[in-house]
Amino acid sequence: MTKVEICGVEFKNPVIAASGTFGFGLEMDKFFPIDKLGGISSKGLTLEMREGNKGRRIHETAAGIMNSIGLQNPGVQGFINNELAYLEEKDTVILANLGGGRIEDYVIGAQLLDKTGIDFIELNISCPNVKKGGMAFGIKCDPAYEVVKATREVTSKPIIVKLSPNAENIQEMAVTCVKAGADGLSLVNTFNALAIDIYKRKPIFDNITAGLSGPCIKPIALRMVYEVSKVVDVPIIGIGGITCAEDALEFIMAGATAIQVGSANFIKPDISLDIIKGIEDFMKRKGIKSLEEIRGII
Repeated sequence: MTKVEICGVEFKNPVIAASGTFGFGLEMDKFFPIDKLGGISSKGLTLEMREGNKGRRIHETAAGIMNSIGLQNPGVQGFINNELAYLEEKDTVILANLGGGRIEDYVIGAQLLDKTGIDFIELNISCPNVKKGGMAFGIKCDPAYEVVKATREVTSKPIIVKLSPNAENIQEMAVTCVKAGADGLSLVNTFNALAIDIYKRKPIFDNITAGLSGPCIKPIALRMVYEVSKVVDVPIIGIGGITCAEDALEFIMAGATAIQVGSANFIKPDISLDIIKGIEDFMKRKGIKSLEEIRGII
């Protein structure tokens, strides 16, 4: 009933654990069987291992959370050597989230991942382009096109490009990424935000700004998914503040094929099971046999 297909890959349900909120599955598997999920997007990977940012990394806000983790990760090869085998034992779709500061990082990382059993590369273009002064690849269309095209040329894996909500024009960005070779899109990543410690009279994070996620961004993320669905003809994975089945169904009705659950994992580690059951219950009550019946219905 809840099965969906993206680029020829079948998901048992449309609920995917979002990158950066689920690690590589090992810790969360202690709370619930992670193979109940439709898919898992790995912790964000870079070509080389990264220690992440110094100072405070997490800050709660009204109806949301800010993070400045700094892409701490074991590197692509470290993931392949030490983390991937555990995920491959699970009956779920694997998305490897790949970022980088240079186009070469994406290319080499994709080449390494291409030799593995992962199902998708989720290309994180919200990373700062170190050759362009630190502006993220996903802000302007030209750098985004370059990195997606270069990655597309070196891998046979389906590429899902994860879009930044901070892009100058989210629709133009989506169209550009598809033209460059994206097989699908996931959106949105975190919003650039600021929090200040009024007692210390300085920003809470060492990097000054940080990524905002959680329920507070859902209406904006939902609007962006809706807008993007009108200008591209590839599968979309909706992300942004999803905490219940109703939220997930909104994204599907706005045009998403599947959804990712992120910050809500910190509230209730097995919240995705609630969302899956809630979707199933809704479909039964309304006599919906397939999510295709309501996808993009608005």
